[in-house]
Amino acid sequence: MVSWTEKDPIVSIKDVHKSFGALEVLKGVSLDVMKGEVICIIGPSGSGKSTLIRCINALNDIQGGSIHVRGIDLTDPHLNKLELRKKVGMVFQQYNLFPHKTAIENVMMAPLLVLKEDENEVRARARDLMKKVRLEEKENAYPGELSGGQQQRVAIARSLAMSPDIMLFDEVTAALDPETVKEVLVTIKDLAQDGMTCILVTHEMGFAREIADHIYFTDNGVIVEHGPPETFFTKAKDPRTKDFLSQIL
Repeated sequence: MVSWTEKDPIVSIKDVHKSFGALEVLKGVSLDVMKGEVICIIGPSGSGKSTLIRCINALNDIQGGSIHVRGIDLTDPHLNKLELRKKVGMVFQQYNLFPHKTAIENVMMAPLLVLKEDENEVRARARDLMKKVRLEEKENAYPGELSGGQQQRVAIARSLAMSPDIMLFDEVTAALDPETVKEVLVTIKDLAQDGMTCILVTHEMGFAREIADHIYFTDNGVIVEHGPPETFFTKAKDPRTKDFLSQIL
């Protein structure tokens, strides 16, 4: 671990390489994220987006380069992954809620079982989080009684229950019906406006344009182009970026 202050990037990725067998998925990716920033990573399927953010909470190891999160070196062989994941929350495309637990029980599980916190304190915090994701009336509902969008918002609350410094979102609206996408995006927007550092892999270009401080376009395992949304979407320079944007805008 190196000393970290809020003047330093909260996430620093330098020349990261990642392979699965003979397939090199990340080919020297570098980016920095400052505390409170919202970063959107976009690009075609198979370009390395999800692999990259899975590396940030050590779900994937890396073969080259370095990643530091709040000064924690993720390549350290003695890395404490539990301590890392207290700082880095992640929400996936699939909600993976426990079907036999109510919504609020799902939110409470990690602080109770992993952090061994007081149940009354955890319940109070879980209630606040259910309110934050606009589902206070669904505390006692089971996942099977909730829409996909509602389940995803419970998944967000569950991740927030660990009080992370950084939230990672991996295509969190990809499995949702169009009418439920907005309610999840509003929840993420609220988090961003509250100052949470957010890194999102997303195909929602309008949302990226509205919420992001900086956008990164990946293709074939490299960052092709990046910039603030006001220039990225209107003044893209690389032909691959232009071609990608022409197909989705």
